[in-house]
Amino acid sequence: MPYRKIPLVKEEIYHIYTRSIAGFKIFNSEKAFRRMLEAIDFYSIENPPCKYSLFLKRNEKSINGDNTFQPDHTKKIVRIFAYCLMPTHIHLIVKQFINNGISLFLNLILKSYSKYFNAKYNRKGPLWEGRFKNVLVETNEQFLHLTRYIHLNPTSASLVSKPEDWEFSSYREYIGWVKEDKKICDFSHYLDMDFAAYKKFVEDHIDYQRKLEQIKHLTLESL
Repeated sequence: MPYRKIPLVKEEIYHIYTRSIAGFKIFNSEKAFRRMLEAIDFYSIENPPCKYSLFLKRNEKSINGDNTFQPDHTKKIVRIFAYCLMPTHIHLIVKQFINNGISLFLNLILKSYSKYFNAKYNRKGPLWEGRFKNVLVETNEQFLHLTRYIHLNPTSASLVSKPEDWEFSSYREYIGWVKEDKKICDFSHYLDMDFAAYKKFVEDHIDYQRKLEQIKHLTLESL
């Protein structure tokens, strides 16, 4: 069945997926991954005071005695529940608080990274393959299984043997390895299990999810 884009409704939760053109490796260093994660956190706020690139420059100046320039995270256009950055694609679970919040958020982070990448490699043209895809998350059970699916992406792709070894997903936040003030995600009230139980829930599924490559037509990535 052909993919049909679902309208994005305020206060609803969505699984968002976007990938690079022709499977091009767009995250090819730790710095590249970190930059995208920081942009995701930065552009989740309402009315960012500047572009992320300017934010970085202003914070660099703070080392020389200027005041550090910090965005206001008390107001958000989207809430980040989970994420996983892969070398060629991105998974997010998000809720939007304003009309078109997800579209605005995705537009900002993808354009920001494209400009960075193209400038770094003296490249021109689009970096991402069309518009992002989205699936409505309708139940807590669906939410739970989606977080496991995206957190196991790195093991399914044989990038690491255990999901906690992948630094560029929210899995470490879900198992309590990240301090509160360093978290990007807010999944409180949506995860009804402790850190150890969630870790077991995910890692017991590693071998099975590796087999999902054989039935990839049933997943969002094939749409």
